[in-house]
This record gives sequence, C-alpha cells and structure tokens, in this order.
Amino acid sequence: MHTRSSSNLVGNSSSNPTTTNLKRRNRRRSNQRVEPFALEESPVVTMADQRTMAELLRAPTEGYAEAIVVPPILAEHFELKHSLINMMTSDQFFGLEKDNPHDHIRWFNKITSTIKYKDVPNSAIKLMLFPFSLAGAARRWLEKEPPRSILTWEDLVSKFINEFFPPSRTTNLRNEISNFEQRFGESFHEAWDRYKDLLRACPHHGFTELHQLDTFYNALNPADQDSLNSAAGGNLLERSTQDVLTIIENKSKVRNSRNKSIVSQVKSSDGNSSSSSE
Repeated sequence: MHTRSSSNLVGNSSSNPTTTNLKRRNRRRSNQRVEPFALEESPVVTMADQRTMAELLRAPTEGYAEAIVVPPILAEHFELKHSLINMMTSDQFFGLEKDNPHDHIRWFNKITSTIKYKDVPNSAIKLMLFPFSLAGAARRWLEKEPPRSILTWEDLVSKFINEFFPPSRTTNLRNEISNFEQRFGESFHEAWDRYKDLLRACPHHGFTELHQLDTFYNALNPADQDSLNSAAGGNLLERSTQDVLTIIENKSKVRNSRNKSIVSQVKSSDGNSSSSSE
C-alpha cells in the first residue's frame, strides 16, 4: 500500500499542468534576445556668454578698414601738412552730373606733382590726399568701396572714372564731337575753344588727330574755311596735321586779339563821346 501511494505521487507530479506551464515559460524567456544596456550621454555644457546686456547691445567697433591701401612709407616723421589738406578741400569733386572726373584728375595731378618728399613715393601722397578732394556723393562712393580694394593710384583712377563717367556719357560726347558745327554768329576762336572743350571733356574719345581736324574744318562756315585755306597757302588739306593745327591755333589767337582790340576801341570811343557831351 505504501508502494502504491508513492507511485501515485510520482505519476501525479509528472502530469501536473502547473509544472508543465512553468517549464514552457522558462523556455520562452531563454529564447528572447537581451538588449545590451546603453548609458545615456549627458548634454555638453557650454560656457555662457558672460557679457552684460549693455555690452551685447553695443555697436561693433570692427569694419572700419579703408578702401585705399597706402603703401609703407620709409621716411621718418612724415606727415601731411594742413596746408596740403586745405588745398585739396578748396576745389572738391562732388560727383554732380555737371562735374567731369577727368578735369578733377587733371587738377589733382597738377597739384600733387609739385609735392616732393624724400623716400616718399608720389603715388603714396596721391593715395593719402585724394579722399580729401572728394565731397558729397563722391565721398560716399569711396566710403562704400570694399575695404582694402584699392591698392594703387591706377586702381583708384580707374574706379573713379568708371563711377562718374559711365559709357553713356562717353557715347553722348563722341556724338557731339562727330556732329560738331559752328553756330550762327559764333566767331572762329569761340568755335575752336568749344570744340577743344568737347575733346578735353572726353579724353578717351578715340578719334585720331586727322579725324579731329577734318571734323572741325568741315564744321566751319565758308568764310572761315577760306581764311584757313588762305593761311595755308592755297589748300589746308594739303598740309600736314601738325601744320594744320598750328595754322588753326594762330588764326584763333589773331582773331581773339582783334576782337579784344575792337572792344577796347568801342569802350574808349564811348568814353570820349560821353566826356565831350558833358
């Protein structure tokens, strides 16, 4: 009887459903993949800006580099005299429509060519003085140029001319030169001076000396053409360009002096008549 009861216990334990379910659960758990444990990275702590709000709101003190780069000067104790600066400000270029940048460069070169300093290149003096010769729109143009973008005097002249003498202005002046005509009642020397002003206003017109003289001759009235031919000994076009230029200049001076003498004679006669009437 003891034996039977023990066999019954063994049989009952093997057929226990609870024990079977536990084994199956353990088997399932052993098949599951175990993910490795990863540590979370802590955020990088940056140093906070320690400046005050007033300092952060303050205007920056950078970006004041000049457009013109003046080359190193080897001379000791060199400085621009106030008299030179005052000379530059006496006839400033404003960049107005009537202003001619070529005339300003001629004037500036004439003034600075007389300035001599030992061990100081003349180009460096020009680069230092030129900003003082500008005002208004011209000065604002230079201030807006990129920093350190002008390295030589040639760079400065090129940018200055291109800014204030656009291609359209060149085209208009070239047309005025090509279509030049002596005005009604205009004297020879007045026509010649006006023609030279047009050539001077556009020095890069590209016309040869032959073309310039031929244009001026054909623009004159018949009386002045005959006068030039007579001065040339028959036909002006049979003379060289240099001879023609000399003849025109001489005729302009003679006619100009005659006009002045006539004016003075008229004034003197008016004075005599007024004195006699008294």
